Amino acid sequence: MSQQLSRRRLLQLATASAAGFGLAACGDNGSGGAGADGDSGTITVWSWTTAAKGLRSVVPSFERDNPGIKVDVQDVGNPAIWDKITVGLASGGQGLADVLHIGVDYLPGYLDKFPDGIADLSELGAGRHKDAFAKGLWPTVIGKDKAAHALPWEVNPLGLFYRRDHFEKAGVDPAAISDWDDMTAAGSKILDATGVQLLGIDRTGATQDMDFFQNLLQLQDAFYFDQDGKITLASPEAVKALTLIKRLNDAGLVADTAGQGTEKRLLSQGKLATYAEAAWAVEYLATTYPEQRGKWRAMQPPAAVPGGKRNAIVNSTYLAVAGSSTRRKAAWRFIEYALTKPAEINRMFASGGVFPALTAAYTDPKFSAPAPFYGGQKVLKPFVDSLGADARATNFTGDYARALKFASDAQTKVLLKGADPAGALEGAAEQLAQQTGRQRAA
Repeated sequence: MSQQLSRRRLLQLATASAAGFGLAACGDNGSGGAGADGDSGTITVWSWTTAAKGLRSVVPSFERDNPGIKVDVQDVGNPAIWDKITVGLASGGQGLADVLHIGVDYLPGYLDKFPDGIADLSELGAGRHKDAFAKGLWPTVIGKDKAAHALPWEVNPLGLFYRRDHFEKAGVDPAAISDWDDMTAAGSKILDATGVQLLGIDRTGATQDMDFFQNLLQLQDAFYFDQDGKITLASPEAVKALTLIKRLNDAGLVADTAGQGTEKRLLSQGKLATYAEAAWAVEYLATTYPEQRGKWRAMQPPAAVPGGKRNAIVNSTYLAVAGSSTRRKAAWRFIEYALTKPAEINRMFASGGVFPALTAAYTDPKFSAPAPFYGGQKVLKPFVDSLGADARATNFTGDYARALKFASDAQTKVLLKGADPAGALEGAAEQLAQQTGRQRAA
């Protein structure tokens, strides 16, 4: 779902708030001590936009099958929801909804700083669903107490959308592209034949749009932090990723997407040959650019390095129960109903476009159906296929906002000032270590 930009902008403002997590946690540990395990009454659910619409589509069947429980789904807005959840957790759970929709870039920080703020769902039976979801998602729901505190809802496997017409005019066969070295060579052919650049990146760092850099890391099973929370921002994988971006930029294949709405304008004008994005963009492109019907196709992303893997989960979202909820059992029943029943989660997918994490959902014919906007391609199939391979969980940690800022600064130095990628990332990693107190990985 098209949510990352607004969340990223909030993250720009979140560094101070992240530091404030520690102060709040010291005060009352985010205990949410007023919670209780009520299993009836009205439960409130916080989500945003299309996801909230999807959740509402489940409510009639849930209320029919669970008499005594009513559900009030509230569209809190994005990014407003992150501020409301953070403030609520910092105040011991006051004012929080019973069910919280939380992104992978926030959940680890909440579990770390407010260990009692998100309810323990293992006590209610969450563990029996451990193997029901796409690989690589379950570790994110596990807190320091080794208990599950959420269930996966949305998973976003990475794909590469490309303009078939631009590729054909340049004589580029997408089937012959296996890695980003191949794609770089193809990009030069496309630029020569059409004048269209390969992809867009915010070179100024104004929006801290680091999605492409992060994608290249995740394709190498790497990120800003390892699974132990140690800093890996200057790892060999990170240097390879930023070196590739520099090479694309030096070859004139990168369009600058700095400025609000720039990337959308470039896509609208047909000036980008590819769009590296996750599964939510299947619906986004079709609904935002209907006049481009038939021109787009999708493929699994090229490997970051020759011979490397071609699948990655770039982000995901979860449903959790607030520790302060007085109806925790009722809230859990709604989460379990919505996220573990294929019919219900596919109803949400059809209503709100949220790509389901539940693997049993993929047997539905819609996941192998031809898509008219994509020229009849079975466009969801590459994404489903990529989820069948092993995927490593991305550890965003509670310091993602800081890492994002330093990574963005390093990329800007490389693209605008000609800095050496290894040197720029080394400086960024050292700053991140100084500000967070985290150790750097060996």
